[in-house]
Parts: sequence; structure tokens; C-alpha cells
Amino acid sequence: MNKETLPGSGNVLTFGILSIALTLLCCGPFGGIFGIIALSQAKSAERLFNSDPNRYSGFENVKTGRILSYIGIALAAILLVFTIIYFGALAAIIAGSSSEWGL
Repeated sequence: MNKETLPGSGNVLTFGILSIALTLLCCGPFGGIFGIIALSQAKSAERLFNSDPNRYSGFENVKTGRILSYIGIALAAILLVFTIIYFGALAAIIAGSSSEWGL
């Protein structure tokens, strides 16, 4: 008996990959957004799979996409923390140098 492909399993995997790629290559917030979307779709795909596990195949894509989206969200959070620290230090340096010159 042929099993149906689990609806949304490919999307979860794609969004999980995009969450890591966009965080590392482009900009962190978009990677985090795609990670959250992947987790949301993974939850609905898992619910559908658990309703009738013998009917669907492709649950491995959902598990892999979920792991990749967790990694993408973690990387986006780390990038956000480093960005806040960087701009905070930059603001402190600028504030310290302006008081030194009497501005």
C-alpha cells in the first residue's frame, strides 16, 4: 500500500533550512521568523500524522525541519544579543568621548 506524503512536511523542512540560511547569510530576524513559521507548521503536521500514522509518510522531514528551525531561532537570538551588545558598547564609547571633549 502506498502512503500519502504528509501535507506540509516539505514546507517545514524548507522553512527550517531557510531559518538557518537567512540568519547566517542575510539578516537574523527573518531567519527567526521562518523558524517560528516552521515550528507552527511542524505542530500541525505532527497532529495530522498522529491522527493516522499508517496513512502518511515523510514524518522524518517534519522532525528534521523542527530541529533546523530550533537551531535557526537560537542563532537568530544569539545574533540579536551580540547586536545589542555591539551597539550598546558603541553608544557608551560615543557618550564617553563626547563628555571628554566637553560637548
